[in-house]
Amino acid sequence: MKPDIDERYSRQVLFVGIGEAGQKALLSAQVAIVGCGATGSALASLLARAGVGTLRIIDRDYVEPSNLQRQILFDEADAAESLPKAIAACRKIASFNSQVVAEPHVSDLRPESVEQLLAGVQLILDGTDNFETRYLINDFAVKNSLPWIYVAAVGSYATTMNVIPGETACLSCIFPEGPRGS
Repeated sequence: MKPDIDERYSRQVLFVGIGEAGQKALLSAQVAIVGCGATGSALASLLARAGVGTLRIIDRDYVEPSNLQRQILFDEADAAESLPKAIAACRKIASFNSQVVAEPHVSDLRPESVEQLLAGVQLILDGTDNFETRYLINDFAVKNSLPWIYVAAVGSYATTMNVIPGETACLSCIFPEGPRGS
């Protein structure tokens, strides 16, 4: 690793579960985050700080004042400008880790855009708030043998589900008649 990278990630490399090989893997990783609300913005911040090489942030929504108490990548200036969350998140990431390639996509994930928006990533993180999009992510991930993580937070509880095609059950496997219109 380069000297500036050595210093930035020096504490992380000491962690037995990561080491230098793990850090190099993180630096070359490509991750999509679908939804940049409370969960997605926290994930984006932590992954950028950890040195994940490319973050593709997909969200159609705009920063509003009501977001500021729980969505950690946004500030009052973003809300005053009504910036798209994907753009505001990528700007913040660039301000604290310019080595990360942060790709903003101001868009919904839809059947007609899923291939383009998720192509080339190694992991998909779901920070959305609707099952229609979750099933779309699931179908794409299973078809392309890509791992994805479902994360949801509602009120005072949260739930996660790791989907590794060919190894674990997928969302449709567990909920074949899920609330697709939700």
